[in-house]
Amino acid sequence: MSQHRWTAAQMPSQQGKTAIVTGASSGLGLETATALAAAGARVILACRNPARADAALARVQEQASAADARCMTLDLADLASVRTFAAEFLASESRLDLLINNAGVMALPLQRTADGFEMQIGTNHLGHFALTALLIERLTLSGDARVVNVASLAHRWTRGMDLDDLNWERKRYLKWDAYGKSKLANLLFTFELDSRLRQAGLSIKVAAAHPGYAATNLQMVGPQMENSAIGRLAMSLGNNLIGQPASMGALPTLYAATAPDVAGGDYIGPDGFQQLRGYPTKVGCRRAARHAPTAQRLWTLSESLVGAKLL
Repeated sequence: MSQHRWTAAQMPSQQGKTAIVTGASSGLGLETATALAAAGARVILACRNPARADAALARVQEQASAADARCMTLDLADLASVRTFAAEFLASESRLDLLINNAGVMALPLQRTADGFEMQIGTNHLGHFALTALLIERLTLSGDARVVNVASLAHRWTRGMDLDDLNWERKRYLKWDAYGKSKLANLLFTFELDSRLRQAGLSIKVAAAHPGYAATNLQMVGPQMENSAIGRLAMSLGNNLIGQPASMGALPTLYAATAPDVAGGDYIGPDGFQQLRGYPTKVGCRRAARHAPTAQRLWTLSESLVGAKLL
């Protein structure tokens, strides 16, 4: 990419645009929402926990004094919540320019969503798939809309998708493999959505981004839920020694959402060693993430599971 060491200060004005940021109550989502609001966008903080959402909104308004922002409740692990959120958004907001599918859970012990999906694939992929399906028509009206799916280096940590047992109902559950599969699904979804939008002649740009190793509370959730002192120590050391601040980790998402030279199907990540840290640049992904037959099967399966057609 032509720009070097891009920061949020170089973001084009987002005046007049409306953005949804999922998982905006902390970490990357909060940084993303704050930066977009500071650039003039109307920002919807889509969060599961209303109390944490209110605290996040106060932080956004503190950091960006003229912020035009509001909170809306969204639990991606409950399709009824996704449908309610979408209906309320469409009824109350006249436009949608940026859909930032940021929220995620990582390395949880085996749990299931309200609809019976394995929690990581259910939250990280299926919930966002359903949300995008319900909002795609409003995005098409913008003329210059973007969808950004936040993926992860962890998409390389799995042998691949198992579409015959997507929800871990038969095989032995492995929390890190499940996380890797959910992040691989994010990329498969991104590239397939980009392909279908092009075929339909629609102008929405779809890109993916990953934060490298960002020091956020996401790293601590899985180990803490297992009450593993070793797990918490390992994550704490990683955050302190390798991790970059959430404000840096959010830059690839902000670049993907706003930079003029981003094209549909781009994948943005840090430019440093092993993509662990640094400034946004276009990065590569494993070949399996761009395997069209797998993406098409995942798409059909996702539509069936969430009960919503997307394109």
